[in-house]
Amino acid sequence: QGPIRGVNREIPVLQCHGDCDPLVPLMFGSLTVEKLKSLINPANVTFRTYSGMMHSSCIEEMMDVKQFIDKHLPPID
Repeated sequence: QGPIRGVNREIPVLQCHGDCDPLVPLMFGSLTVEKLKSLINPANVTFRTYSGMMHSSCIEEMMDVKQFIDKHLPPID
């Protein structure tokens, strides 16, 4: 399939990956982010890696997710 068109091409994406993940190697995360950049506006794709993180999460990742949500989603009243 080719690039996504219209408003969906501008959707922001945050992809996070640990550099020590034994289940999904970092190389696969890197390949995935490159594919995403070919489908949507590459300026809207953010790829974050976390040193020492395995197939789990860490405080730094959760803070990045929070900042991403705060930036891209409207506040709930």
